[in-house]
Amino acid sequence: MPAPYFVSEQRLDFAEPLALRGGAQLAEYSLAFETYGSLNAERSNAVLICHALNASHHVAGVYRDAPDRIGWWDNMVGPGKPVDTERFFVIGVNNLGSCFGSTGPTSINPATGRPYGAEFPVVTVEDWVDAQARLADRMGIERFAAVMGGSLGGMQALAWSMRYPERVAHCVVIASTPKLSAQNIAFNDVARQAILSDPDFHGGNYGAQGVVPRRGLRVARMIGHITYLSDDDMAAKFGRALRAGSLQYGFGADFEIESYLRYQGDKFSEYFDANTYLLITKALDYFDPAGEFEGHLARALEPTRAGFLVISFTTDWRFAPERSREIVRALLDLKRQVSYAEIDAPHGHDAFLLEDPRYHRAVRTYFGRIDLDGGRRT
Repeated sequence: MPAPYFVSEQRLDFAEPLALRGGAQLAEYSLAFETYGSLNAERSNAVLICHALNASHHVAGVYRDAPDRIGWWDNMVGPGKPVDTERFFVIGVNNLGSCFGSTGPTSINPATGRPYGAEFPVVTVEDWVDAQARLADRMGIERFAAVMGGSLGGMQALAWSMRYPERVAHCVVIASTPKLSAQNIAFNDVARQAILSDPDFHGGNYGAQGVVPRRGLRVARMIGHITYLSDDDMAAKFGRALRAGSLQYGFGADFEIESYLRYQGDKFSEYFDANTYLLITKALDYFDPAGEFEGHLARALEPTRAGFLVISFTTDWRFAPERSREIVRALLDLKRQVSYAEIDAPHGHDAFLLEDPRYHRAVRTYFGRIDLDGGRRT
């Protein structure tokens, strides 16, 4: 068994205001982040990992004082893993608006001396990318060998390739989409309504009331979790198995799948912030780079200069392979270098977090071909 890979959280404070896409600005803010591996002398081996909805900057490894807290993509990032930290210097950044260390609704608003709560401004994928670029500036990283993410993280990677084309050698987009479908927006809004209608929400200022809208958070997580799994995966794991061996003819959790979803909802409501959930799902909804170009994705992607790896999963019905193929077609129209893998995996959207050997082989092969002399491909 390999030795534990110990990591530690870091934090940088920024005093210069950050103008947000929605018209507001953050006068000052902090970003929590972690790093893995070593930055080479040429500063050419940095890889930025962008996280999805309920993840954080804790991408890989464990903390010495909390060895059970394993990074959310530990199977992907680390010594000898597909994104090999013996070769690459990997950075995980917690997004603004999160509840895991970067400035967000639970942080103190310097203008009032109280937690932001509902006063925290709406943030977008583009805002996150701009904040990440400032972090890279402070770290002296002019260009990333790769920017990589799955799901919402893939949207950030795509935004990096468009907003900072000269700073991204490779863009790795996994289980993602260039925009949400109406169905996806609908799921997000139902989840938000569960939170907004919780009597303990108090207009987003529940912290001042000493309460947490747990009921809304539970339902939001249950809705979200359904969309992360495929029908086949649910059938294989739970089927119609009964908890007590027979029907109870009531409104408790008769079926194992009901018990599982309630467990996931309860656990989520203990650690995630409700205002953060609202903010991040809105960022998902708003992302649509082609929207500024009359729906033409190729025109939106025209500034890109990176090489691309795009990966999708056949049973991912939330961000279906058709959406990844849409990205690939637009990039091919622009004659960009693109590698595409469509993995036949049964796990639905969550497949991007799991250790499928074909998926990991595709990532390992791609990263193995990155030339760290300026990040060009061999």
